[in-house]
Amino acid sequence: MRKAKKVRKEEMGFCKESLFPVLNVDFSLGSRRRQSMFLSSRIIACRSHPPYKVFINHRGSDTKRNIAALIHDRLDNLKLQSFLDYKSMKLGEELEESIDTAIRECTIGVTIFSPNYCTSDSCLRELVLMMECEKVIIPIFFDVEASDLVIVDDGRFPEEKLQRFRWALKLAKNRVGISFDSCKGDWSILLKGVAERVIEILMELEVKEKIRSVDGDKPLPQVVVD
Repeated sequence: MRKAKKVRKEEMGFCKESLFPVLNVDFSLGSRRRQSMFLSSRIIACRSHPPYKVFINHRGSDTKRNIAALIHDRLDNLKLQSFLDYKSMKLGEELEESIDTAIRECTIGVTIFSPNYCTSDSCLRELVLMMECEKVIIPIFFDVEASDLVIVDDGRFPEEKLQRFRWALKLAKNRVGISFDSCKGDWSILLKGVAERVIEILMELEVKEKIRSVDGDKPLPQVVVD
């Protein structure tokens, strides 16, 4: 597997390897108008409490009170439903069931890799489920290099679970992501970029769904049998 190649913009870097480019956003007037129309439709949709659009996968001790909360609030202000465990769950709800449901119903997973991410069974379990459900993943490498993310076999996990964790982590590290230094990085650029990319992905998927619906309504070609 090729190592991630970084290209820094301001104080934020982009880890590029494969699949889709993160933050490949068209900031033209036409694009902004389409995004505004898209977000207006989200405001109407919010009133009926649809499934979460984004699941924020994070290590609470590293990111709960900074990047994870800020991304959630940014998306929430844009009326884009995002799931962040301690902000989205209600008292008395079953933890794993609520999280698993949110992952299965979401469209995008924002995975925040941090120094202690790979020590968390919960983080890795969520990552596995997102990969198994083939969700679109936006990785953020927060105060950590992609190469530093290693799952150590310390006897806590059975071999089968260990292999699944490593499989999911390898797939996630192969995605194009954002590298961010919390001390030197520009937070406004980070938050704007993540939100823009989420909107872009949702718009692309919505267009594809409309095309698929139109194609499904077309009559099948008639077969003439002599």
